[in-house]
Amino acid sequence: MAAKPYDAADQVAFSGVGGSHKADPDKPLEVTAKGDDSRITDVTATDSAGRYVRGELTPDGKRWRSTVPLAAGTHYTLRVSTEDADGAPGRRTIGFDTSGAESKLRVTFGPDAGTYGVGQPVTASLNAPVKDASARAVVERALKVDSQPAVDGVWHWVDDRTLHYRPRDYWPAHATIDVHANLKGIRVANGLYGAASKPLRLHTADRLEAITDSGTHQMTVLKNGQAIRTIPITTGMPGFDTRNGIKVILAKESSVRMTGASIGLGNSYDLLVHWAARVTWSGEYVHAAPWSVGSQGAANVSHGCTGMSNENARWFFDTVRLGDIVKVVNSHGAMMTTFDNGFGDWNMAWDKWRAGSAVASARADGGTTAESARLRPQV
Repeated sequence: MAAKPYDAADQVAFSGVGGSHKADPDKPLEVTAKGDDSRITDVTATDSAGRYVRGELTPDGKRWRSTVPLAAGTHYTLRVSTEDADGAPGRRTIGFDTSGAESKLRVTFGPDAGTYGVGQPVTASLNAPVKDASARAVVERALKVDSQPAVDGVWHWVDDRTLHYRPRDYWPAHATIDVHANLKGIRVANGLYGAASKPLRLHTADRLEAITDSGTHQMTVLKNGQAIRTIPITTGMPGFDTRNGIKVILAKESSVRMTGASIGLGNSYDLLVHWAARVTWSGEYVHAAPWSVGSQGAANVSHGCTGMSNENARWFFDTVRLGDIVKVVNSHGAMMTTFDNGFGDWNMAWDKWRAGSAVASARADGGTTAESARLRPQV
């Protein structure tokens, strides 16, 4: 009959654990055999969720040391097996807690849960800056995006506190996108640990694209690749040329006051504009412009917005939702910037987008285990 294990309390010493003090998660866990006649045969360390802490035991059985960081603010159970000079087995089990993080990194995902157009990027806002490349990689690997249907997508660091996620192409129509973070308790950098975060679920609607041609003064609205309406428009006059490139609908306002002072023209105009769909934070809209109907389809006479008749503007307003695509072509204006004036994310080439990832690539794979604008969903 095998001998009953004895209490090995006198045979092992624990570094940094035990007593009333909590263990420092930045320091390795260490177990040492005391005396010449005892040796450690096995060590098992687990957290309250049953996850193992990897470690290495020296060949002589005199010391075991953890090889991965401990999580902050976590309870661990440490089970040590020993034997004495006669080969009799000993056991010692202790529980201990790690101290809370000096600083916790929290992530807030955006936009708000709801249904959006296929051009809507996912955003992650951090409450503290993360500058070091290795720390960024830790954060990025913990941010998970799962989509049905599956797409290839990558996080891109906009700045030290902001990441955007997008696929190579637009999201599929009628997709479900789940976003969550596995950061809780994870060591990001010295004294900085991940905190729990609220997951996010988004849906996409039909693929809706408004192709705005400043050269022909026409907007073609496509639904799932099929043209559903062509609208005579006017865009920015010389000196106020509409920005080229891909934008997405940021907000919808049934009426908005526009003034000359907002673009440096003093009191030249003060108008209450209706059926306004915003595409830049600096004030570019698609909106009703009944005063320019005579130029719509023929000339560009606006101060940068895309104007159309009341009827067409109301239809456009009722048809689009946040995240739908507005693409301007053949304007003499500058290219839409990528991040500082709305969501110009789609104007960046895919290889350059990937270069902004700390881990080079990511995958939003359905069914497997990846300045933020907080938007309200348009139902």
